[in-house]
Amino acid sequence: MKPFSRDDFQDRLKSQAEAKQALLARMKKTPHRPAEALPDREAERLAELERVRAERAAEKEAKKKAREEARLAEILRKEEAERVALEARKAERKERKAFEKDLARERKMARMEAYGHLRAPGSQAQQPSWEDA
Repeated sequence: MKPFSRDDFQDRLKSQAEAKQALLARMKKTPHRPAEALPDREAERLAELERVRAERAAEKEAKKKAREEARLAEILRKEEAERVALEARKAERKERKAFEKDLARERKMARMEAYGHLRAPGSQAQQPSWEDA
């Protein structure tokens, strides 16, 4: 065993005091300063919320526009169908009127020929005279 040396003991006491001071220094309060590198969570959350709201509003507007375009297309389709139906009715009425006019003309010609007022081309029908009666 080594003999007791006062220097060794003094060194150990000094080293112990330094360790105690270092330990106390670590426990001592230091002024708080916020970390600059940490992100602002609330601002990120609000930005994300605003982005989602804008996306939903754009989707809603797109759906609304699509519904309106579909409604207008349906109206145009109905109007076109009505116009085609009206033209068909007009054409049918025009044909019917022309047919009725031809029938009326034929009846009139038959009636006139029966009375003798109208000679058919190439016929030698007699004109009634007052002297024969």
